[in-house]
Amino acid sequence: MLLNLVLGKLPPVLAVVMTLVTLNAIAEPSNFGVLTLSQGFSPSQGVTSGVAGGTFSLSSLAQKDTNNNKCLGFASPTPDHLLVLQKDFTGLTIQINSRGHDTTLLVMGPENQVFCGDDTSSSKDARVSHPNWKAGTYRIWVGSIDEGAKLKYNLSVEEN
Repeated sequence: MLLNLVLGKLPPVLAVVMTLVTLNAIAEPSNFGVLTLSQGFSPSQGVTSGVAGGTFSLSSLAQKDTNNNKCLGFASPTPDHLLVLQKDFTGLTIQINSRGHDTTLLVMGPENQVFCGDDTSSSKDARVSHPNWKAGTYRIWVGSIDEGAKLKYNLSVEEN
């Protein structure tokens, strides 16, 4: 409804482009679904689960991220999750809990942002934390350091 109101006030060509961009973000596949978050979301809204690992090298998507961290691990070629941020966030952390297994993360966002994470200081589970997240769709791959592994995990997104 709101999209129709907004599109009705735009020039026809721009309305078509915005519709296609919106439909593309909604239609993009992921293995375990979409998290849509806006500022002030409850902790339970930022939690989902899946199975990490595969034979696709995450370094083939990006050797290094925006912060010059190496992108490691093996996952599915399809993103595991889509994270749709409805507005800009001044700080978010994406954390994996696989009960002690060695996981990795690769997050690709709008404006060609790439964030990669490996071990945290206290565990082998991956984490990505960044102070500046633009509104838009982020594709998230949860990998394993070991090729072919299949690891159950919970993924949580928290505001900093």
